[in-house]
This record gives sequence, structure tokens and C-alpha cells, in this order.
Amino acid sequence: MELRIRLLGAVELHAQDGPTPLGTPKERLTLAALAWDAGRPVSVDTLVHRIWDEALPEKPRDALYPHISRVRRALHRVAGPKAPRVRSRTHAYTLEVDPDTVDLRHYLRLLEEAHRLAEAGEEEGALRGLRQAATLRGGPPLTGLNGAWPDHLRQVVEERHLAAALLGADLTLRRGHFTTTVAALRPLAELHGAKQSFASRMALALHGCGRTDEAARLLHQTRHQLLHTSGTDPGEEFRHVHQGVLAGSPVEELLRPRVRPLPVRQPVRAPDNLPRHVPCVGRRKELDLLTATLLGDDTLDATDLVITGMPGSGKSAVALDAAHRLRTRFPDGQLLVHLHGHTPGWAPKSATQALHELLRPLLPDDTPLPEDLDALVSRWRALAQHRGLLVVLDDAVDLHQVAPLLPGEGPTRVLVTSRYRMTGLPGVPTLALDVLPREGSVALLRHVLGEERAPDEADADTLARLCADLPLALILAARRLLSRPAWSAVDLVRRLSGTHRRLPEIRAQHDAVTQAFEVSYLALSETQRLVFRRLGLHLGPEFGAEATAALCGLSPQETEHVLEELLACCLLLEHAPHRYRVHDLLREYATTLAEADGTSENRQAHNRLLLYYLRTADRADRVAYPHRLRLDVPHADAATPPADDAKRWFITEGPNLLAALEYLRSRGTGRQLAYLAHTLTGFLEAEGYLTTALPRLEAAVDHWRETGDLSSAGRALIDLCAVCSSAGRYDQALDCAHQARRWAEDHGDQALLAEALHHLSIIHWHTARYPEALDLQQRALTLRLAGPDRLQQGRSFNALGMICLALERHRESLRYFLEARTRFREVGDRRGEGTALHNLAELYKECGHLDDAITTYQQALRHSDTLGGTSTHAILQINLADALCQRGAPRQALALYERALPTLRSGGDRRSEAIALIGVGQALHALGDSARAASHHAAALTLARTIHATLEECQALRGLGEAEAATGHRDKARLRLRASLALSREINDRAEEARTLRSLTRLFPPALPDAD
Repeated sequence: MELRIRLLGAVELHAQDGPTPLGTPKERLTLAALAWDAGRPVSVDTLVHRIWDEALPEKPRDALYPHISRVRRALHRVAGPKAPRVRSRTHAYTLEVDPDTVDLRHYLRLLEEAHRLAEAGEEEGALRGLRQAATLRGGPPLTGLNGAWPDHLRQVVEERHLAAALLGADLTLRRGHFTTTVAALRPLAELHGAKQSFASRMALALHGCGRTDEAARLLHQTRHQLLHTSGTDPGEEFRHVHQGVLAGSPVEELLRPRVRPLPVRQPVRAPDNLPRHVPCVGRRKELDLLTATLLGDDTLDATDLVITGMPGSGKSAVALDAAHRLRTRFPDGQLLVHLHGHTPGWAPKSATQALHELLRPLLPDDTPLPEDLDALVSRWRALAQHRGLLVVLDDAVDLHQVAPLLPGEGPTRVLVTSRYRMTGLPGVPTLALDVLPREGSVALLRHVLGEERAPDEADADTLARLCADLPLALILAARRLLSRPAWSAVDLVRRLSGTHRRLPEIRAQHDAVTQAFEVSYLALSETQRLVFRRLGLHLGPEFGAEATAALCGLSPQETEHVLEELLACCLLLEHAPHRYRVHDLLREYATTLAEADGTSENRQAHNRLLLYYLRTADRADRVAYPHRLRLDVPHADAATPPADDAKRWFITEGPNLLAALEYLRSRGTGRQLAYLAHTLTGFLEAEGYLTTALPRLEAAVDHWRETGDLSSAGRALIDLCAVCSSAGRYDQALDCAHQARRWAEDHGDQALLAEALHHLSIIHWHTARYPEALDLQQRALTLRLAGPDRLQQGRSFNALGMICLALERHRESLRYFLEARTRFREVGDRRGEGTALHNLAELYKECGHLDDAITTYQQALRHSDTLGGTSTHAILQINLADALCQRGAPRQALALYERALPTLRSGGDRRSEAIALIGVGQALHALGDSARAASHHAAALTLARTIHATLEECQALRGLGEAEAATGHRDKARLRLRASLALSREINDRAEEARTLRSLTRLFPPALPDAD
């Protein structure tokens, strides 16, 4: 017995020994996915989606291969040497077997043949085909397998089965076999009893058996249910049968007439109702993808396609352009059906109306069409199965409108456009249109305006930016320019730039972008409208569900659900999981709508949002930056992000937090600004937002002083001191630390006093006053050892290690670093541990153990996410670069310096910027480019003197002297080196003194100065 593949019922392989079930559900699905397309290549992407739906494995192609291998082994196990091959092609697999070997494919072929015979008038042959098909039907396809594709396949087969049953009923009713017809239809009654086509045939069979009362009741119940569920009257055929049964007319008079459709390749003319071809500019990539999807190739199966996108993104234009370009590939016609999903003044077309519109051009004018949806679907799919049609379904409203219009198997292809993301159509991919790339926007403007009116590149770029690259906005802006011959692009740019509301200016005659937006907005529910309006009030560029919930006063669960609905309506973009954006022009529209809600309501929404950011940031700050001395923030216990995600939360919400600070600066209260600035200090310092932080923290200090809250003022001074120190503003940092120290001493605030001493010590360390720094930090440690806070003790030990390192007291430095690391580990402070690792690398470098230093720096870089933010990472890079330069790898060092410099500059860390400039100079000098090296050292010298960084001033002078000597400016070089030597002696930095002496000895042996 030859091999048979069974898909009707459980998926099995049949051979001489009987059925052989397969193993796992995934293995059965893999066989079914290949067998459904037996003899045809199936793309890897199609197989993956049939097997896993949307829950794709991390590496889908790798996950698919083992299942293919198991199917191959199962086929060989059952059929032996004659087993069909599963051939692998580029990105596709083919099960090389006759389709009739697959029971489901054989079953469907017999049904199709029966329909063709019936339409040709060969009713006896049609009945034989239906009876033969019935012997193959063994249950619903793919029994026991779940997923979107199995469900879709079962739905398709059930539709074909119903159509076959109705055909069989027509044939047996004409022969007067009424009892046989009742028996054949009875098993389908539970599933299809409410459908007009089924009920009318069952009623005729019952009427023919003499059970007229039962037939009348069935027809009455069906009519009542139809009116109750859809609000529509039954179709003409149903009414005819109903009236005839009630009147007692003979069955022969009530039967459907024998309609013989024209042969497959008729009608003679190919229908084509596409509008004039307007080429779509800026969408080449999308058009190529669309063409590949509709036509298929060796690697992709041809399939229908849904084009989605926000209002104004050009969905219809892309679809129609593609339809025109592909005319020759679909010789049997092109049909455009406007579904009016979002057309003002029009109700969306029903699937029944759309099917009538599709079928009418394909049939002779006098051909009657059924009113029943199922019958229309069957008729449409039968016609489309053998025709090469391209159908554009424009502006669809939902899945229920589109699903009955899809043609099923065959050469006909359908392009759907919709503002709704139709991800629920199994096997139909989606092309989501974004706004145009900037070059595409400029090209579209030039195309619409023509050569004479086209603006220059700069003006076109600006106009495209102001239109936010939205195709509809670009076209309307260009049309407005064309309607004003005296205007240039500059005039329109000025109008758009001179207002905070661009939408009123983007119009042409009776068209405006707001009209397109309004149609989508009015289609929303009340809750969806509320959320959409509130999103216009959000302060930052993107948002999550929690912030939106606070803004709207809804629960996070309800908000998440509404955001998904808005996303499905293409009114939101999800650029990362659970992170949403609103297009610029849509956001402006939402803001305009929100203004109508009233100032008081909007202020309450903003206050809820700000409170959410304040209390969540406070909790995140306590996890991410546990060393900080903090205020008690109101409502601080209300929201706690997961500890592992605290820093990620700061990074993700960073732009929104900065926007909240700016909003409070101009519109908030001093108290709100002071609390949020305090809460964000750790994040702002770590991520290098120093110039943003400084004025906000100064305002916070002023607020607490004005309100008489000196305890809060002292902590705000510490925040300001930390940021000033990181920014290289050491004089201001010292002043802040001294003020905080005096207040702490006056009021006995030991925690504040220890923190003030700690910061004073750090500032003295930065400015190379190491003995003073050591004394201050030891006093801070004494205070901290008197208490239980091991984290703060670790900070002091770490600082003492850095100071002793600068004083070349290496043994003490190592002991302090180890003490610090022990305490950081005890309290689980990974950031502190990482800092200690960084400092150990510094110690190794200072002791000359460069290999150990480089290895330890690299370890610290790999763990730099625990050390802080981007500025900390950049500092690690320049320290590693210094070690590499000393190790004789200046080219690697230069690359690290150049990567770190932009981060340090943008963050305002001027001391680290000076260090990086010195490092670049050293690397360039080592590479023989001393002229460029001198310019970097000169820039570093200016910066070091500006911020009073004496150590960096010494190093810049020495590097500048060495570079100038190499470029022939020896007199200047000698002066630089002597100045560097004097400064190193002034700050008592013996290591710097020794380095400068070595340079002088090497470059100017006769000019070696006196030892004093």
C-alpha cells in the first residue's frame, strides 16, 4: 500500500501497516504545514508562522530544522526507500509528493470537481464526486492541534464542506430525494442552522417529506434570529422559499433555477476600475516588498497583503500604484472596492455589499446573485480560484468586513488598506507604513511642486521636517504653495515655524490633515478618546502604560488595554516593547483636543503625571544610587520599580524626566521642582546631565531657604555640591559643602556633617590638595564608623584609598580599597564594588603593573552598568586608554579617548574632558603627530586653568612642552616644562615632579634646574 498522509482528523501517516501517529504537536504541525502545500515550496517564514503563530522562538529558523528532520525520519520509517523527500531550497521546503496523497487535498479537489461538473450540467457526475469525497472525510482537520493556522484551516474546510453539502442538497432535491436530503443536512444543523442558505434547503427537504409545519417553524426561527443578530431582512431566495412553504407550493416550483456560469476564462473583457495611475514617490522599498509578497518567488509564497498605517501615511496611494505596476501580471482584471471604513458621511460597506460589487463585473449582467453571505463567499471563491485578478480593498474597517472577501486558494490576490492593524487574518502578512524617510519627503515635495516651484535642498528639508514627513501633509503643503503663486517655500516655512500649531497651516482648498485625523478620532470609544487627548498633554517624547494611567486617572490594566486599541488603530507607534510614541502632527491634534477639556482638568492630569514621576523616581533612586543623602519625598511609598530595573527605568524615562524638570521650571511650584530635582540628582550626575542639573538644584536651594526648611536646604546643597564637583566647578562646590557643613554643625545633623566632609575631601582631591583631602575624609570616616551604615563607611574607605594613591602611599591605598570592597559586598552594593574595582586598576597602573591594570579596567568596563551611567563608562575608557598608552599601544588608546570625549563634553564634566584632551595629545605625540598633539594639550591647559584643576594643569603643561619641543619650539617648551615642575612641587605631587624632571633631562640635559 502506498503512503497516505492524513490531515482530516488526527495528523497521521498511513501505509500498509496502518496508521502511524507522529510525536509532538509541533512535529504534527510541521508535517501538516508541508502537506497542505504538497508539491509546492513553502517558505521558512510561512512554516514558522504556521507552527508557532506569533509566539516565535528566539531563532525561528534554527528551531524549525529539528522538526523538519523528525518529519523526514517519520516518512522514511513508514514508507521506507520510497518515502517522499522533503527538499530544502533557499529559505523554503517542499514535500515532493502528489497532492492527492494528502487526504485533505484530495477531498478538496473532489469537491471542486463536483462544483465544476454541476455548473456544466453533469449532475450525476457531480453527485458521484460528492459521494467519493464523503468517504475521505474523517473529522475536522488537524484534530488536537491548536493555533491560528489550524483554526483558519478548519474554518476554510468547514466552509467548503458546507458549500458541498448545499450543492448536494440542490442536486438531490431536484431528483425528489427529500428524505435523503434531510438525512444529509441534519448533522450540519447545529453549526449552520441559522444560515439562510442552509435553512432554506432544509425547509424544502422537510416540506417535500410532508413535514411542512416543521419547515415553516424552521424558516420563521431563522428569519427571527437573522433580524435579532444582524438587523437585516432575509435575502430574496429565502423569502421565496418561505412564502412558498407557507402557501403549500410544490417543491419543484421553489427550487433554485439551474444557473450555468460561463466557463472559467469568461467574461470576455477583463474588468478594470482603477483610477488614473499616480506614481507613489519615496516608497520604492515598500513597493518592492509588496510586489514580492503578491507575486511570490522561489523563497516566498505568493499571498494577499494588508497595508496599514496612520491617517495620511499614503496607504491607498501605495496600493493603487502597485496595482497599476502589476497589471500585466494579473491578466483577468483589476478591481477596486471602496469599503468606506473611514469615509466621512459613508457607512462602512458590509461584506455582502462588497461581494456584490466584486462579483457583478465578473458575471453577465442578468446573472442573479444570492443574498446569503455564505453563498456569496462560495461563489466569489469559486470564480477567483481560476482567475488572475488583483483586488484592492481600500479603507477596511475590521477583520469581519475583510475575511469573507479573501479569495482563498488560486491566482487571485487581494491588497487591503486599513487604519486598523489586521493581524488576525491567518497567513496574510501586514505591511505597516511609517512616515517617509527625509529624502523621500524631499523627493515628494519636488515631484508635486514641479521643477519651476521646487525649493532648494535646505528649504525642502525644512518644509519636510515641519510636515513631520507625513505624505498627506507634504502633498497638502505643496498644493497650498501651488495655489499661492506669489509664495515661495520660505514663506510657508515661516508660517509653519512661527506658530506652535502647524495643523491649521497644512491645508489646501477644502482638504486638511485634521480632517483625516478627525475621522479616526470620532471612531474611538469615549475612553479611547480620553486617553488619546491626554497623550497630547504628555511632557516627553515617549511613554509607557504607567505614566499614561497617571495622566488619565485610569488603572494600569485598563490603560494598557486602551493603548493596545489605539495601537491597533494606528494612532500610536510602539518603537520598543511597551514604549509608545505619537506622531508629531497627531500629537498636536491631540493637544488641541485636550485644550477643550479646560485648564483645571488638564492641570490635574499634569499633577498626577508629575507625582507619578516623582514617587517612582524616588524609589528607583534609592535602588540605583543608595549612597545618596536624601529628603523624605511625599507619597514616596506609592510606586516601586523592580530593583534590577531601576537604572534601566531611569535610562528609559530619562527624556520624560528632563521634560518634567523643564515643565516645572516654567509652570510648576518651587516645592515640586525642588523635590524632583533632588530625586533626579543621582541620575543627572551619573548620565552627565550636569548643565541641566545645576540651575534646577540652585533653584531648589533657594526654595528651601525661602521656606525656612534648612534641613532640606542642607541636603539640596549637598546635591548641588556633587554636581558642581562633577562639572569641575570646584569653587562653587566648596562653597556649597562649607555651607552644608556649617548648618550641620549648628544643628547636630551628623549624617549631613559626614556627607559635607566627604564632599569637601573629594573636592580637595580633585584639586590636588591631598593632605587636606586626607584629613577631611578621615574625619568623615570617624563619624561614619560611629554609626551602623556600612555603605557610607565603604564610601569613606574608597575615598581614602584614592587619596593615598595620589600620595603614593600604595600599601595604605590597597588596604582602604579592600576595606571598601568588603563593605560594599556586605550591603550588596554592586555599584560600590565596581568603583572599588576601577580604583584597584588605578592602583595597579600607578605601581607600574600595566598588564594587571589593563585587565582590571577591562573587567570594570564589562561591568560598567553597575558603576553608574554613560559618564562613568567614559571615565573608565579614558583611564584604560592612559594605561594602553603607557603600555605602548597609542593607537588603541587614541580610539578610546575619541569615543569618550563627546560623552564628557555633552555631560559637562570639564575635568574629565581635560584629562581626555591630555590623553589624546599624548597618543598623537606617540604616533608622531606632535602638531595636533600640541593643540589638544593647549585646549586642556585652558580648560584646567578655568576650573582650577591643578594636577591636570601640570600634566597639560608637560605634554604641551614635549609636543612643542618635537615641533621645533624649544624655548616655549622649556618654559612649559619648568612651569609644570613648579606646579607639581607646589601641590607636593612627587610622581608628577619625577615625570617632568625626566622630560627636562631628556629634552634639555644642559638646562637641568637646581634641585631646589
